[in-house]
Amino acid sequence: MELILKEDVQNLGFKDDLVSVKNGFGRNYLIPQGLATMATPSAKKVLAENLRQKAHKEKKIVDAANKIAEALKQLEVKITAKVGAGDKLFGSVTNGDLSDALAKEGHEIDKKYIIIKGGAIKRAGPYEADIRLHRDVMVEFNFEVVAEQK
Repeated sequence: MELILKEDVQNLGFKDDLVSVKNGFGRNYLIPQGLATMATPSAKKVLAENLRQKAHKEKKIVDAANKIAEALKQLEVKITAKVGAGDKLFGSVTNGDLSDALAKEGHEIDKKYIIIKGGAIKRAGPYEADIRLHRDVMVEFNFEVVAEQK
C-alpha cells in the first residue's frame, strides 16, 4: 500500500514522503491517526507541485538549522543529578532532561528529536546524543552528567 505521509513518523519517513507499508499498518494506524493519506495518482501530482513550491522555503529552513547546529556544537551542557555510590544515579537522565537543559541555554528543541546514545543514562559521566534539527541536519551533541553538590 502506497501512502503519502502528512507528518514525520519515526522509523518510517518524513512529512510528504511517499512510503510503501503493509495494508494493515496503513489502514489501521497511519490513516485513522491522520499521519498519512492514500497515494492516488491525483494526490501524487499535488504532492509533486507542493514539493516544487516548498523547495525555496526549505533552503532557508536548512540554513537556519545549520546555524543552530553550529551553536549547539559550541555549547557545553552539564546536567546535575543526585548520585549514590559509584557514580550511580538515583533515577535516570532522559532526552526530556536534556531538552530542558538546552531550553535553559536558549535552544528550544523538542525531546522527540533528541536520541541519547545507549538510551536512558544511569551513571554520571560524559555522554553523546543525536539531535535532529531538520530531516537533513543531524548534530552529535556532547554533554555531561555530574553529581549534585551537597
